[in-house]
Parts: sequence; C-alpha cells; structure tokens
Amino acid sequence: MPPIVRAHELGKRYRRRWALANCTLEIPAGRIVALVGPNGAGKSTLLNLASGMLTPTSGTIEVCGGRPASGPAQLARVGFVAQDTPTYPGLTVAEHLQLGARLNPRWDNALAERRIKRLGLDQTQRAGKLSGGQRAQLALTLGIAKRPQLLILDEPVAALDPLARRDFMGDLMESVAEHELSVILSSHLVSDLERACDYLIVLAASRVQLAGEIDTLLATHQQGLEDLVLAYLSRPVATEVRPTPEAVR
Repeated sequence: MPPIVRAHELGKRYRRRWALANCTLEIPAGRIVALVGPNGAGKSTLLNLASGMLTPTSGTIEVCGGRPASGPAQLARVGFVAQDTPTYPGLTVAEHLQLGARLNPRWDNALAERRIKRLGLDQTQRAGKLSGGQRAQLALTLGIAKRPQLLILDEPVAALDPLARRDFMGDLMESVAEHELSVILSSHLVSDLERACDYLIVLAASRVQLAGEIDTLLATHQQGLEDLVLAYLSRPVATEVRPTPEAVR
C-alpha cells in the first residue's frame, strides 16, 4: 500500500523565516499517526501543507496519491480539523451539517446525524453556546462525515479538560476502526497519543528525528513513549536550514 503522505525536501518560507525546511518523510496508510515536536518545529505548517491550506515554497508533497488542493476530487480525500476545533459560533449544529453537505461531494449525512444524536447535541443550538468538548466533537463529526481517506487533526484536544479529552480520543478511535481512516494527530499530550496511536513521528528543527511503529520503538528502546519522545527532543539538532531550490511540482 503506498504511503498516505510522501514529502521530499519540503519547505515553507514566510519572508526570511523558514517555518519548515528540508522535510523528507513517508507516512504509512492505515495508521493513527502521532506527530509530536516542540513549538516551532513545523508541525502545523506540515499539516497545513498536507491539507492544501498552504502551498510549498520548495520541495514536493503528495497526499493520497496526488498533490494537495489540486482539485475538488483531491480535496474530498482529506478531512482537516485545525487548532481550536474551528466551528462557526453563529451557526447551529444543524446548519453546520447542512454546510458540510453543500461543500463535500462525498458527505455522509446519515453518519453525521447518527454521531450528533449519539453525542446528545441539540441541533438547534448555536456552536458558540456549546462547551469546548462539544465543539471538538462537532468538528470531528464534520471531518469524519466528509468520508476522507485521511483525517488530519492539529492539536484538537489541547484546550479540553481531561474528561473531554478522554471522550474525544475514545470517539476518534471508534470512528477510525469503523470507517478505516488514516489519521495524523498532532498533540503535545503524549499520554493521550500513546493510548490512541500506533505510529510515531518526532519532528524537530523541521526534520524527522524518529519515525516508526510505536510498539516496535518501545520494544527497541525499552522506554515509555513520553520518555522516548523527550530523549529525542533533548538531542542537539542542526538549526541551520538549507532548502533546495527544487521547483514545486
């Protein structure tokens, strides 16, 4: 099975600052992938490039076998929940579902309705009146009901309390098992990732420091996941970046 994401010497520059540079990696399909790294490592930039929200300055990236944002069919393959689980405060839950149906050609309204009912969300309630956990679940519903091949989640539980995080992560795992999604989940909460994820990528200074099956990594290094991540993040890494002039294809 080909990788769900393949990047080669990928870079993104804002004026003189490189937010991501020389990033080369392959993310296997059919996994729940934990993407971890310090602030400024380039995690959100990488995920925005994968979702098509940003275009590369250098290098190449392929997602689900195609270039991100290359057309409606490609966009339909990727679901993206950005930081702060974005919803529209003035729209009701029902209006969010209606918007999802209009914007996504593969929208599964029956799935969305079932999730909303199971979660006990009032469809007449405006998103701005929902709790943080409820907004996160609504955003996850919109991402899953799109029926993507790849679901990207960028710090979706960072602002949630422990109970809401547990519910969100448990619901995510059930959805992945039911709908056979590939997932990339960025988070600083390693304990949550250890329960949910089966593949790990550690990103620092725009480069992949560690990647592999979590069970294999833990068996090889004989450490807990948090200790393993901290060990790689504490290693000195090169801070100078030399992006290649390779044109974006």
